[in-house]
Amino acid sequence: MSLLRLPLFAALLSGILCQYYYYDEPASLLGPSGPNCPEECDCPVNFPSAMYCDNRKLKYIPIVPSGIKYLYLQRNQIDSIKNGVFDNATELSWLILDENQIVNSNIGKKTFSKLKKLERLYMNNNKLTEPVGPLPNTLQELKLANNEISKFPSSLLKGLQNLTVIQLQENNLQDDALAGVFQGLNSLTYLDLSTNKLKRMPQDLPSSLEMLYADHNEISKLPDNYLQKLPKLQYLRISHNQLVDSSIPADFFNVTSLIELDLSFNKLQSIPVVNENLENLYLQVNKLNKFDLASFCKITGPLNFSKLKHLRLDGNNITHNDLPVDMSNCLRQASEVIYE
Repeated sequence: MSLLRLPLFAALLSGILCQYYYYDEPASLLGPSGPNCPEECDCPVNFPSAMYCDNRKLKYIPIVPSGIKYLYLQRNQIDSIKNGVFDNATELSWLILDENQIVNSNIGKKTFSKLKKLERLYMNNNKLTEPVGPLPNTLQELKLANNEISKFPSSLLKGLQNLTVIQLQENNLQDDALAGVFQGLNSLTYLDLSTNKLKRMPQDLPSSLEMLYADHNEISKLPDNYLQKLPKLQYLRISHNQLVDSSIPADFFNVTSLIELDLSFNKLQSIPVVNENLENLYLQVNKLNKFDLASFCKITGPLNFSKLKHLRLDGNNITHNDLPVDMSNCLRQASEVIYE
């Protein structure tokens, strides 16, 4: 692997590793538990709106006292959510149920719709075959990664105008299951559909979207004018799919909004044309055999050059001898170019 100017590039990885830190702090650090707290949990007097029941081998959800806003139930053995379990929790804002054994058939009807102030619902790493619902219109984040979801009622998210984040990675979703699901979600900025069974890009996405992850699917073709409908999209990942040159429309990625584009682990033979505003481009492990500078710079001059900072071309058929002699005039801001 060859490098031009080794960069410091760890911010993205750090963000992924730290995404759960804010609810994994030991409750013991927050002081003794309050008097109304269930004996199975901790409700620190210094943080009276939180109830910590995580990592306690619980098979049920304890009674939740009134006034609790943040309920942490991750890493237990909970397999059901009974009707009425949250009746006293009218102030509940965060509900964390990651890493349990919850199945759809054991969830009481209207369990979540009664939570009129719920903003975050996390049910990653369970055994759901479809999303839970109905959901309150206050919801802002819905995380259902690493389940067994193959069905998605098209009306489930209707009216959730506050929803900004949806994570559905590592499920069994196919294209038909997502028809109309995201339409009208005018606040949505982050959508993760990676590691599913999609053969085409998700449709009817709101124009508010800023991050779209569709890596590790079976996508083999990109539709015309797709990114023109997503004028705010900055981060796009379509790595580990089945893309070839002929399956990408001309100038598909030549949009001013994109900052990061990941097309690694596909079957591309040439570098697609990208806009000069793009900063990070990942093309490793394709079938590239040439370096066309026109893919980055239409005109090269004192005031015309790419903003590209990181470019990965390793795992292709490109060597140092294939790099254009005038590359530095185009890629002036590049701090990292990996080419073999």
